Amino acid sequence: MKRFLIALALTALLLPAGGALQSGGSFDFVSQAWAVDPDEMLKDPKLEARARDLSEHLRCLVCQNESIDDSNADLAKDLRVLVRERIKAGDTDEQVKKFLVDRYGEFVLLRPVFDWKNLLLWAAPVIVLLIGGIALFMRFRGTGALSESKLSASEERALADILKKY
Repeated sequence: MKRFLIALALTALLLPAGGALQSGGSFDFVSQAWAVDPDEMLKDPKLEARARDLSEHLRCLVCQNESIDDSNADLAKDLRVLVRERIKAGDTDEQVKKFLVDRYGEFVLLRPVFDWKNLLLWAAPVIVLLIGGIALFMRFRGTGALSESKLSASEERALADILKKY
């Protein structure tokens, strides 16, 4: 069993190397880790920093829980290029976000905005906790110490008779 696990681990380690050799013969793993290609980057470092910051707050519509800055999907690349084009054209960050929200919906934002349209979504966890707390309170509020009631005369005689037997 130990040999099998070692062979399996070695195979898992060598699979990426085989894929790299088949694709082009080079071990270019580092360039595959970065989503933003150098040809996408803006020449002005300040504008590039703005684009990177903005890209970190926009969702990849393919990967869904990754920012477009981290995603290697083709659509994410297109969105990164679009963001940089809008920034080069002089748009502010808010104008770029508004453009993308108008085009793709609020889902494109990794951090949705808080407004009256999605108030129920923001308030739902609090509402559920309050309803659960009230339900638990109502369920267990009457289960405190039971009030003592005196035995009637006939019950006391019956109890005394039972106790005499034992």
